[in-house]
Amino acid sequence: MNNSESFPQSTLVLGATSAIAMAVMRRMAPQRTRFFLVARSHAKLEAVRQDLLTRGAASVEILVADLDDTAFHPTILDKATRALGNIQLALIAHGVLGDQQQAQDDYSAAEAILRTNFLSAVSLITILANSFEAQRAGTLAVISSVAGDRGRKSNYVYGASKGALNIFLDGVRNRIDRSGVQVLTIRPGFVATPMTAHLPQGRLFATPDVVANGIVRAIQKRSDNVYVPGFWAFIMFVIRSIPEAIFKKMNL
Repeated sequence: MNNSESFPQSTLVLGATSAIAMAVMRRMAPQRTRFFLVARSHAKLEAVRQDLLTRGAASVEILVADLDDTAFHPTILDKATRALGNIQLALIAHGVLGDQQQAQDDYSAAEAILRTNFLSAVSLITILANSFEAQRAGTLAVISSVAGDRGRKSNYVYGASKGALNIFLDGVRNRIDRSGVQVLTIRPGFVATPMTAHLPQGRLFATPDVVANGIVRAIQKRSDNVYVPGFWAFIMFVIRSIPEAIFKKMNL
């Protein structure tokens, strides 16, 4: 990684055992980054902690939490702040793909997807945005998805959760950018992770390492939005441009 002096050195990662989050952190660890990691599994968190320390991280503290429990979010920020002091980067990386068929048949399944991907993220973003705005610095990076750019019959519940997240981040960015805070919306396409292991792996699938490289560059460049890999910007531009009269008849 280049330009390490401008890269955040104290980092909070929420959903720290996700494949993309781990790939990002492995690029940061050699820069003597201090981490505070949050996820649901203690065993997985401990494995990530040991991996990052081996790679050069200055310190790694872990906290087991279910991020759907929004009442616990202020406690997470308090513990992270005590551990790291001034948080320079917060990466929100948790999420679920869900099952589209179940979600369209049963509202409770749809609600669970929306709760994890949107509502829990809104809670975390609100708390972190207010904290960064008060310190007039920081980077808030949130992993969304290209699925949020347009609803498709194959995954519109998941897409709706990410589309709402994108709009929320647009508004937060518009509010606090003038305070010197970076709000980065990360829009990956298909990524070969455990979450997508059940899907056919075509040529459009990227590895977590490729996605992580794009995220790191976007953080260092203080970008507002990033499609990773970059070719998804063109693909989604085309998909958004298809007239609705044609689009509604397509199998996407």
